[in-house]
Amino acid sequence: MSTVADAVLAPHSESQRSALVIKLMQAGDEARWDRFVFDCPEATFFHRAGWKAVIERSFGHRTWFLYAETEGKIEGVLCLAEIRSRLFGHSLSSLPFCVYGGIAALNDAARNALDMHAQELAASLKVGHLEYRNQEPRHEDWKSKELYVTFRKEILPDPEQNMLAIPKKQRAMVRKGIKAGLQCEIDDNVDRLFTAYATSVHRLGTPVFSKKYFHTLKDVFGDDCEIQTITNQGRIVSSVLSFYFRDQVLPYYGGGMDEARAVAGNDFMYWELMRRACEKGYTVFDFGRSKLGTGAFDFKKNWGFAPQALHYEYQLHRSTEMPDNNPLNPKFRLFVKMWQFLPMPVATALGPHIVKNLG
Repeated sequence: MSTVADAVLAPHSESQRSALVIKLMQAGDEARWDRFVFDCPEATFFHRAGWKAVIERSFGHRTWFLYAETEGKIEGVLCLAEIRSRLFGHSLSSLPFCVYGGIAALNDAARNALDMHAQELAASLKVGHLEYRNQEPRHEDWKSKELYVTFRKEILPDPEQNMLAIPKKQRAMVRKGIKAGLQCEIDDNVDRLFTAYATSVHRLGTPVFSKKYFHTLKDVFGDDCEIQTITNQGRIVSSVLSFYFRDQVLPYYGGGMDEARAVAGNDFMYWELMRRACEKGYTVFDFGRSKLGTGAFDFKKNWGFAPQALHYEYQLHRSTEMPDNNPLNPKFRLFVKMWQFLPMPVATALGPHIVKNLG
């Protein structure tokens, strides 16, 4: 009996003529997939093979990691995951829970073949929409919205140069944390990170990821996933989980306790990450995605980072409009306020069941 995968991965005449074939990543393909990702200029940390295990083990979603191959050589990859939710809809995305995605390829032939197969897969699965999280626009005829930007900046070769490159007002906040005697520690487990992260998101009124998710990230990505915790006389002040990829450091999940604001804990935390990355030879600080008009957007801009638009594109299938599952949506305003008043243990228990379907 044929499956959706059989139908979508059946060779097309054009692919046959060029010997280009589209395949699903299988167990044992991870090493060659990642070699391609590290060498492909378009690829990001979020194209790594490990995200398949992270999404399947943490959330139970079905994944489709496609690659284009010619005579045994990978020429393009596309990571897809399917989310089915009665509340938030049915989607196929590259890639949920990640800021960057879409197709990473060496040439147009591979890119077009992967794109065609993804669209056919979306139609076969009868999803509401297919989403690419591009850094550059790819489909002018698809729906898109101006909501997210990313912040990336060069790390200068000397720590003092990086300190002086921070705008004066923000630099004063970093020095405030230094004067407060804050300490930076590298953790080998997720316990303190989760405490700081869960406290922060509860304060914002948004659901928390499960602790299992952070365990899985650390387990799958190993030394390329680092947890840095800031303390004050032994107390947790703030903590951040960062990814390392090629010449880049990407702070990804973080949070601060109530004390963090008084002692500039978050400011000190990101400075320490930048300083340490500089000393280890990394040259790009990727501050990650933020929504326009939010406090996170203002915070990153205050560091002297220029916002760069992200091009999230949506091909509508069974849906009639783009998804809008974010806290800025007015229809979620009451939910956010109610969530802030939930006791922390309740919010921590319920949150993972909601956020797993948001992507």
